Amino acid sequence: MIQYENHNYVCLLDLGMEFIRGKWKAVILCHLYDEPKRFLELQRITKGVSHKVLTEKLKELEDDGLIEKIIYDQTPPKVEYLLTPLGAELTISIKGIESWAIRHFADKVHYEVEKL
Repeated sequence: MIQYENHNYVCLLDLGMEFIRGKWKAVILCHLYDEPKRFLELQRITKGVSHKVLTEKLKELEDDGLIEKIIYDQTPPKVEYLLTPLGAELTISIKGIESWAIRHFADKVHYEVEKL
């Protein structure tokens, strides 16, 4: 058993998965892989995530040190989210899983590619 921040994990993989557990965290990290994004842009490209849930997941990722929230001092206010070096390193592994899924399932699923 591994203990980290008052939580128990069965192994280091279990601990690592804690940072991307759930439906949206890994998706958010992948969308931030190439460039910073604004809140509404993230909400639009993640289709199906509510304002409340996206806010919560962004805060959790920020608290975990995986993303950074940049607030620009301008009118109207501008806020962007970007990966930290720690988040970028984790996202490389997530992208590896995505590549695996593409290799093994791309011809077996129906999906729409949409220009953003």
